[in-house]
Amino acid sequence: MREADMTNEVLWLPRPDAVETTNIGRFGQWLSRREERDLTGYPALWRYSVERLRPFWGAVWEYFGLGATVPEHRVLADETMPDTVWFPDETFNYARAVLTAPGVDEDDVLVRAYSDAREPVEWTLGELREAVARARAGLVAHGVRRGDRVAAWMPNIPETYALMLATASLGAVFSSCAPEFGAKAVLDRFAQIEPKVLVAVDGYKYGSKTVDRTAEVRRVARGLEGLGSLITLPYLGTAAPEGETWDRFCAYDEGVAFEPLTFDHPLYILYSSGTTGLPKAIVHSHGGMAIEHAKMHSLHHDLGVGDRFFWYSTTGWMMWNYLMSAPIVGAGIVMFDGAPDPAGMWRLAEASGATYFGTSAPFLMACRSRGIKPMEEADLSLIRGIGSTGAPLPAVGFDYVYETVSETAQLQSLSGGTDLCTGFVGGAPTVPVWRGELSCRCLGADVQSFDPEGRPGIGREGELVIASPMPSMPVGLWGDPLKHRYRDTYLTDFPGIWRHGDWITITDRGSAVISGRSDATLNRGGVRMGTAEFYAVVEAIEGVADSLVVHLDDPGQDRLLLYIACSEGAELDDDLRRRINAALREQLSPRHLPDEMRQVPAIPRTLSGKKVEVPVKKILKGVPAEEAIARDALANPDALQAFLRPWPKPE
Repeated sequence: MREADMTNEVLWLPRPDAVETTNIGRFGQWLSRREERDLTGYPALWRYSVERLRPFWGAVWEYFGLGATVPEHRVLADETMPDTVWFPDETFNYARAVLTAPGVDEDDVLVRAYSDAREPVEWTLGELREAVARARAGLVAHGVRRGDRVAAWMPNIPETYALMLATASLGAVFSSCAPEFGAKAVLDRFAQIEPKVLVAVDGYKYGSKTVDRTAEVRRVARGLEGLGSLITLPYLGTAAPEGETWDRFCAYDEGVAFEPLTFDHPLYILYSSGTTGLPKAIVHSHGGMAIEHAKMHSLHHDLGVGDRFFWYSTTGWMMWNYLMSAPIVGAGIVMFDGAPDPAGMWRLAEASGATYFGTSAPFLMACRSRGIKPMEEADLSLIRGIGSTGAPLPAVGFDYVYETVSETAQLQSLSGGTDLCTGFVGGAPTVPVWRGELSCRCLGADVQSFDPEGRPGIGREGELVIASPMPSMPVGLWGDPLKHRYRDTYLTDFPGIWRHGDWITITDRGSAVISGRSDATLNRGGVRMGTAEFYAVVEAIEGVADSLVVHLDDPGQDRLLLYIACSEGAELDDDLRRRINAALREQLSPRHLPDEMRQVPAIPRTLSGKKVEVPVKKILKGVPAEEAIARDALANPDALQAFLRPWPKPE
């Protein structure tokens, strides 16, 4: 990181009375009294949370009512990754924690759901509990027991939520794919876990587009070895459903009960992107998800009773699971299934009464590129927090939020991952927002910047590692009982230390900048640069909607290739090329001027919105496309076509 980046201006400051008026402030006061030391300031609280893991996580467990007081030595019985043992003596059930939402009455609306396919739906806490009871009875009737897998090929709707909680209540293991996933992508995921029950919709709507899924549902059901039952929710109602219908499946209400489970009992299985080879099936636990999400939602997002938490996501992205935990701290959730119309999403925020609006950095940058001014589209006065994740948000994205979305809301740019199902660098109500930076390392997340020798450093770029265990680290990868693949994936580069695969710079004030994936680094003439920094410059230029940079650095060639997807009405003409080169030269270095630029219709992205830098690089180096990337892992596979044309060889 260059020195100029370390002096970014403050865009938002905490309230002077934040220690008295925010959840993290009150938690800090409570913990200060308990520890007889001042832990109300964020730096002191963060240091305590990573240096004294046992009392910190024991305090979170107790403070949020997840269980009774636990002796320190029984909070963390073994801290050796990946064999960490948390809360070994405690029984717990995630579904109970959600359905006993603190401060929420049975008649209070807890779920607000919007869809391109049907009218809005509202469920009170009582109605959610009833829906869970009915889905639970259906699962029991179909022979689902503790440890069995239940798969959902379903959208972000209340029925999916009820199914997840019903599965959890039994101690069975839930897993979901979004309906826009193709049949092969679904089979690549679900076939690994051999579900006993598959619940699917007959189709979905994306804006004005209607997509029938009945044939694909049949194909997936046939391809799942050992599948006992297929349940279809007629979301579109345009064809005869396959298997048993959802209404029949949920015909009985025998009440909600909760299996007492160990802290580390599997809750759900999430998947890596699967751009090359089968996606990793990542197993998360009941206790790990509840305690981590309670910490994040309350202490970092400042959510509680009366709040309405919205994060645009599908059931194929970890942010769906993250959103579903909000009732653990008493907050309601806002769900949306459909096309993320740049203007319409802000109107939905107003209609739902959202107090926290979460989205992705690409969405915010798309709104900026299209000239959307959210404050002119909707009344956003209720929003206190705005979350951005999925990719680093460039500095101009920060400007866009504070100029056009809200002058008063706290913008929290978050970095985390499916692997931990949370954010570990983000923001907090007691920390300022600096332009272009992630405000802080999250509580309990011992995030460090390691050099190649494994030494931590401040003010210089290094590998993002998590040096101490977190409860939300996965309990395993499915099909990897001895954890060989787990160790190879996360813990071999720095033995016993979690390496996440990003470049990070931690500033002397505790904020951070994520520079991009460490396996997609640009390195020309000894100058190393993360791709995120490159995109931050290029995508701030008028006329650029999206971009992808690839460095071909084999022996005998050193070429930097830049692909540009232009904004509507723009093209990659000589003027735009000059402006791109001028910005790169001025803001980065002359060594990072691309050798070639090419306009493409779109940049290929994974189903969770990530740019596919490494697979494109492999294709450009001659690897056949079908070996370099699984097309079913892409949200826009047609976008790959433009990358199959060879670049002219340099003269």
